[in-house]
Amino acid sequence: MLIIGIAGGTGSGKTTVAQAIVNRLGAPNVSLISQDSYYLDRPDLPFAERASLNYDHPGAFENSLLISHLRTLKDQQEVDVPVYDFSQHLRQRSTVRVHPRPVLVVEGILVLADESLRNLFDIKIFVDTDPDVRVLRRVTRDIEERGRTLESVRRQYLETVKPMHDAFVEPSKRYADIIVPEGGLNEIAIGLVTSRLAQHVKDMAEQKGRP
Repeated sequence: MLIIGIAGGTGSGKTTVAQAIVNRLGAPNVSLISQDSYYLDRPDLPFAERASLNYDHPGAFENSLLISHLRTLKDQQEVDVPVYDFSQHLRQRSTVRVHPRPVLVVEGILVLADESLRNLFDIKIFVDTDPDVRVLRRVTRDIEERGRTLESVRRQYLETVKPMHDAFVEPSKRYADIIVPEGGLNEIAIGLVTSRLAQHVKDMAEQKGRP
């Protein structure tokens, strides 16, 4: 199994790059995990307190569980990934079963900021997109998909998103093997990455077919 970590700021196009890999290699060859699924579950806190937590700090994630799941998948065993409800800031009771496949893609803003997590990646990618583009995408996503108000998105961006990006996300770029400017719009970079992965999948298939 080849494990790929895709990092980048909020709205940079990480998910688009990850989906491009799935589309190029075919769903049967790729498992996809988002770091967002591993936000710490805090049912002990009332909604107002959960809403005010800093979700852009490395400590907001249960990376120990994510690391455990990646190792389990690498051992060719399936895992049950949490489902996070962004409107309530809580994990749902349901989970999503993820199966081991030739390529595993892990995407999230801080997947390259944690050394223990970073060391599990065979290929580390950072998606680098202009801040103005990222913030516009963030506003649209949070309002349309996560039930947020414009004021709450504005406040969160100024109080935590931008400071945490400058402190943790941007510095993690130095650990990347590949930097993809302009995210999903960079068809040349995505093509180069997916071509390398396609060859890996082909090599694995040939090895399985040998007596």
